[in-house]
Amino acid sequence: MDVIYALLPAMIMLALVSVAVFFWAARAGQYDDLEGPAHRILDDDDDPMLPTNNRQSDKKETE
Repeated sequence: MDVIYALLPAMIMLALVSVAVFFWAARAGQYDDLEGPAHRILDDDDDPMLPTNNRQSDKKETE
């Protein structure tokens, strides 16, 4: 029974801290753009990551 007296205030404090962190994150804009990262992964931006020598050899082959 003595454990309940220690756990009850600890759980209430944990819940209050969790709610405070959630409201802080919401106010800081963490949940503003939920769909942006899902669409950004579909963008094809591989060309800048190719090594320069491969891009030059590809251009020579097409000419």
